[in-house]
Amino acid sequence: MINDFIQLLFPNACVVCNATLPKDLNTLCVACSDDLPEAPMFYNSPTQVEKMFYGRLPLEHGVSLLTFEKKGTTQKLMHQLKYRGDEQISEYLGKWMAQKLLKTEWHKTITAVVPVPIHPKRKKKRGYNQVTLFGKAIASALNVPYEDQILIKTGITKTQVFKKRIARWGQLDNTLTINDLNSLKGQHVLLVDDIITTGATIEACGAKLLETENLKLSVATMAITL
Repeated sequence: MINDFIQLLFPNACVVCNATLPKDLNTLCVACSDDLPEAPMFYNSPTQVEKMFYGRLPLEHGVSLLTFEKKGTTQKLMHQLKYRGDEQISEYLGKWMAQKLLKTEWHKTITAVVPVPIHPKRKKKRGYNQVTLFGKAIASALNVPYEDQILIKTGITKTQVFKKRIARWGQLDNTLTINDLNSLKGQHVLLVDDIITTGATIEACGAKLLETENLKLSVATMAITL
């Protein structure tokens, strides 16, 4: 009864269009949910993610949930997540991703979920890593550990949209370290992030993880720019 009263006074609203949500919905209204563009070829290899990293990073599997276009619903969703404090979006997308992963055979071989890290100063400013609840929801569904203290960001990388990929990769690589190299030995790690644009961030993080002996690497992200 108390929850019903709170809902009456402060109804949940869609994070994209701000429409009032019924009690059985959270985060997104039906219209905005239906408007989200799912990434193609999720269950059929090669996926868009796998194609992007051909010759760059040896992946077992790579998937994205959504496609990203300027001024599209996905961009609005990501903006709310990263800059407006709507961390619930991360969990919403994580549960959705987990549902799709559970329909694959290869999810059974995943042994750990590792997030792309952010520097402590940026985390303090934002209040959270936007990938945390996404990764935790996936790890929970797959019944594997969420390892957020393995891959560490030791330096802040300036946003350089027009910088060439190789130069950006080198800059990113110099800001990453593995906290415990042996802890992931022989494991199949699922590296998770929000958006793939050039792929430089995933490439740098993946290369660092692959310094671990006999490690297998897969990638899952909220969105990819096609």
